[in-house]
Amino acid sequence: MLSKPLLIDGTWRAGSGSRTAAVKNPATGQIIAELSICERADLDDALAAAQKGFEIWRKMTALERCRIMLRAAGLVRERAETIAQHMVREQGKPLAEARGEANAAPEHIEWHAEEGRRAYGRVIPARIPGARQIVIKEPVGPVAAFSPWNFPINQLVRKISAALAAGCSIIAKPPEETPSACIELAKAFQEAGVPNGVINIVFGVPAEVSDYLIASPIIRKITFTGSVPVGKSLAAQAASHMKRSTMELGGHAPYIVAADADVASAIKLGVMLKYRNAGQVCASPTRFYIEDSVYDSFRDGFISGAKALKVGDGLAAATQMGPLANSRRLDAMESFVEDAVAAGAKLECGGRRIGNAGFFFEPTVLSDVPETARIMNDEPFGPVAALVRVGSVDEAIERSNRLPFGLAAFAFTRSLATADRFAIELEAGMVSINHFGIAAAETPFGGIKESGYGSEGGAESLDAYLTVKFVSHIGA
Repeated sequence: MLSKPLLIDGTWRAGSGSRTAAVKNPATGQIIAELSICERADLDDALAAAQKGFEIWRKMTALERCRIMLRAAGLVRERAETIAQHMVREQGKPLAEARGEANAAPEHIEWHAEEGRRAYGRVIPARIPGARQIVIKEPVGPVAAFSPWNFPINQLVRKISAALAAGCSIIAKPPEETPSACIELAKAFQEAGVPNGVINIVFGVPAEVSDYLIASPIIRKITFTGSVPVGKSLAAQAASHMKRSTMELGGHAPYIVAADADVASAIKLGVMLKYRNAGQVCASPTRFYIEDSVYDSFRDGFISGAKALKVGDGLAAATQMGPLANSRRLDAMESFVEDAVAAGAKLECGGRRIGNAGFFFEPTVLSDVPETARIMNDEPFGPVAALVRVGSVDEAIERSNRLPFGLAAFAFTRSLATADRFAIELEAGMVSINHFGIAAAETPFGGIKESGYGSEGGAESLDAYLTVKFVSHIGA
């Protein structure tokens, strides 16, 4: 029983009501904990705490905030194994992937801690003699953050770190499905010396929490990672109150293999990226556009790679792909596969649930998938790859840009000229060519079009958490 999962004004406590949410192990389908969730009274307390915490935190120097955040990073690094174990039990990803996520979290904290010391303003030469014109960057105010279940630490740590580095307080609503690792993260910040009220953690009914927090005059900034439909709804709510927001929404990443590419490398990376976290990754590629001359060799190698993956409980040493998050995802995968086959695609491997315990699905490959198939238009968010034969790089780029999404894109070529075309012409917030080069702490992470706006990571990360004030004065 997670009886006191809410962090409000420095105190861990239960929700003021009796409601709970079940936490399941996706490898078994069994309930492993009941999570106490918040009521409106708890949200009122969190809002008051965030306002109080903001007034304290914003007045501390950037150096003081940096030192506290660096201590938090050290604690997270020490506790990375515990955090990883929590993620495997509640989210399902293999332990190696969970460890990678947990060990990356301190890097995000450290990057933002130092970047907060460089939130520079500037002096503008004045037109009037004796005038001084300066630009000051100030923290926007208390933040409401909503993070997803597929990367419990990766997404939450970005939001907390950026808010704190800018001088903001935060009320974070992590995912109810995967709470334990998020609680450990918050404890590390608390024990590092973050003042009471600066970080508040609530769990609850998502729509209830988001509606109430976004409407509150205390909240001045919203950050959300999740699906496009939910993101649009939250963005509209934020806009109705003239509140700035960062939206990191779903994608439908293309994966292009040009005729001159290193096919073996493209196969190896493609299999890793497609089936990482069982395909439950916003930047996971699904639409594989392969030039005709290398299509057969890529298809055969990709199928072999998919068939070779070891699927099982994430805690098992040999596991390379864990379960899906819940039974709904199993139903969704079966529906995508059935629709694609009915549209004319060939099922090369997979396509079925594995066993009756837990939420396991076979690594699946569909070939010669027509654009009319639903999987070519809607993000599957699961371990299903759709291979498509194309006649040219022009066709691959055109098809890649066809959808209203634009989060990530991947491409392989040995030609510098073609690589330059990919970099310029692919409509995505992140383009990775000949390798996997996204999501590091020092690089911006975010999309365009319906995949959202704003960046999390890199020097751009703090922009949405800072307001710009212009001051012009003459004399004393």
